[in-house]
Amino acid sequence: MLSTSIQAWSPFLQKDIQCLESVQRAATRLTCISGFKKLSYEERLRAAGLTTLEMRRQRGDLIECYKLLAGKENVDPHQFFRLSDNVHGLRGHSVKLSLDRCRLDLRKYFFSRRVISVWNNLPQHVVDATSVNSFKNRWMLIGRPLDMDNKGSAYGSP
Repeated sequence: MLSTSIQAWSPFLQKDIQCLESVQRAATRLTCISGFKKLSYEERLRAAGLTTLEMRRQRGDLIECYKLLAGKENVDPHQFFRLSDNVHGLRGHSVKLSLDRCRLDLRKYFFSRRVISVWNNLPQHVVDATSVNSFKNRWMLIGRPLDMDNKGSAYGSP
């Protein structure tokens, strides 16, 4: 229930994120497995094989970005992204996206903007994946969410 429509609506206000996360916190406490109630939220997630909602939103955004840029979707990626002019041999992978300025605050939280910094931080071997499953597996090997703005939360509050 909480994983559907991630790209269509991804909360950016801290109160909305905390509200959604509280539902998952409560759900992990209600499980019938003995001893779950005594564990911390992070330990309950690990024991249940789950990730935080923030990490799932980031994963969904990156998968959708990969599918758009790799031509796996029947959509022109230039409607969402502009490839960076990497003519000066900048660090990172070869499919860097350019982050244009936006005039309105609302635009900062659109899919086409919130995924760019995270995408640009991916290593070359992840971006070079040949299939969606290969991309997912390579991204999971990184083993951590990538900060969007190096301030802690990839999908933090405004």
